[in-house]
Amino acid sequence: MTILVTGGAGFIGANFVRDWLAETGEPAVVLDALTYAGNPENLAGLDGGGRHLFVHGDIGDMRLVADLLRARAIRAVLNFAAESHVDRSIHGPEDFLRTNVVGTFRLLEAVRAYWDGLPAADRAAFRFLHVSTDEVYGSLGAGGAPFTEGDRYEPNSPYAATKASSDHLVRAFHQTYGLPVLTTNCSNNYGPYQFPEKLIPLMIHRALTGRTLPVYGDGGNVRDWLYVGDHCAAIRMVLAEGRVGETYNIGGRGEKTNLEVVHAVCAILDSERPRPGGRPYHDRIAFVPDRPGHDRRYAVDASRVAREFGWAPRETFDTGIRRTVRWYLDNEAWVRNVTTGAYRDWTARQYGQ
Repeated sequence: MTILVTGGAGFIGANFVRDWLAETGEPAVVLDALTYAGNPENLAGLDGGGRHLFVHGDIGDMRLVADLLRARAIRAVLNFAAESHVDRSIHGPEDFLRTNVVGTFRLLEAVRAYWDGLPAADRAAFRFLHVSTDEVYGSLGAGGAPFTEGDRYEPNSPYAATKASSDHLVRAFHQTYGLPVLTTNCSNNYGPYQFPEKLIPLMIHRALTGRTLPVYGDGGNVRDWLYVGDHCAAIRMVLAEGRVGETYNIGGRGEKTNLEVVHAVCAILDSERPRPGGRPYHDRIAFVPDRPGHDRRYAVDASRVAREFGWAPRETFDTGIRRTVRWYLDNEAWVRNVTTGAYRDWTARQYGQ
């Protein structure tokens, strides 16, 4: 048996492939278009005794997907492929429509055709697991209960709207065609191999290169932080035991304001990589104008995965953030390779520096 992991050279996808090969004996085929955040270095060293195959391609290429499904006798597809950065979706929403909506639709069409042709037993065992986000639910007030799987979708950014659209397509392919699907909606992930446009690796990179640490608005936006390894473990459980057609929210039980996160990163760097002269990193925090439509708070109720699978995050925010900062300190060559001229141009435009 073999699984197909789309977007498997990105942050969460690559961590999932590494986790999968370490925890199971099953091969994984990775399909990734290698856009700016997709990086084959994220999969470096994974030969897995022939259990890992990388294919450079797009989920919108239905012929390629169909050929891979048939040639490798795929028994499950895990769709991590997505444009995922809210800031970029504000500046260029069409790319998000192309990948997250049209790409997901074409992937579903290719998978449905393949699934239709399988023997009955293989059809029953097949799964399509779609990885999505808590941002589809919109924004919570300060005292609001965390998002549950039954909450109404109220996306507020082009990114969230395209992910909501993809979730609806996945549901529709199950309801209309019977395709055996599963959907997961996760909170903010952090950990190794995350492209340094997201908050935590951005702060680490800018701190170590002597730049200011830009924080949107008043820094009071709240996110539920989920260590990526815990997320991967939950996805494996959902794939193995999840009920077809259901949605599962996965959260880290780690609500923090953005400013709290930045201070936590700075405190670890003060200890692990002190600045010359001993000045604290937090004195380089700079508040910048808030981004349009910035959701104030996300929080996820993960009681369903806890109840049905016995899952719970192994990392607290304190342990996870220390592991994360340590990884970036130990892998500065990886950071240098991904922070190219195009990356510098992007950060200069986004933060006005």
